[in-house]
Amino acid sequence: MSENIKFHFDVDGENFSSAGEASVVVKKKLRQLGFSPDIIRKVSIAMYEGEINMVIHANGGSADVEVGDDDITIVLSDKGPGIKDVELAMQEGYSTARDNIRALGFGAGMGLPNMKKYTDYMQIETEVGVGTTITMKVNL
Repeated sequence: MSENIKFHFDVDGENFSSAGEASVVVKKKLRQLGFSPDIIRKVSIAMYEGEINMVIHANGGSADVEVGDDDITIVLSDKGPGIKDVELAMQEGYSTARDNIRALGFGAGMGLPNMKKYTDYMQIETEVGVGTTITMKVNL
């Protein structure tokens, strides 16, 4: 690939029914570009979990995806409340989701752990009261 392919999405924090749309679009684009089902699955799961987290916790944000020769980079950014305790948030089952969110079937505390599980690299930059940026890479 001579030039990296880039995608940008705004994640609507008001609408649970549209949560995950960016991951669906990226999944289709990666399939059209001929990537393996395993790579597509990893990117799709990591993106979906991140999108849902932005809707649940941060009133939306943005998702940027860059397809390069060696990896696919996903950058998720929001202006939400930030993550108070990243180590605790990385534990499977830990969630700060409100009861009404859990009643919808979300907030099981698997978002960040799944994002880490399905990527080869993940970095969380967060500041309480300012927001969070998560950078993930899936090696090709």
